[in-house]
Amino acid sequence: MPVFIGVLKVAYALVCIALVAIVLLQQGRTAGLSGAIGGAAETYWGKNKARSMEGGLHKSTIGLAAAFILLALVISILS
Repeated sequence: MPVFIGVLKVAYALVCIALVAIVLLQQGRTAGLSGAIGGAAETYWGKNKARSMEGGLHKSTIGLAAAFILLALVISILS
């Protein structure tokens, strides 16, 4: 059992590092001059944002955050 908890803690550390990196790669909501002037205007890229790299980063953030919470709960229960 101690080996399993050790593996979970290593996975938890990797998820933490990946989550920090993914969050730092994302742009702010109003990044750049176009966000200040144009607001949230719907453009082609705005409508298809889910298919872009930014959409992928958003989905990755949600998945890593869920893994972070799940691993934290499992580690605390088993310890």
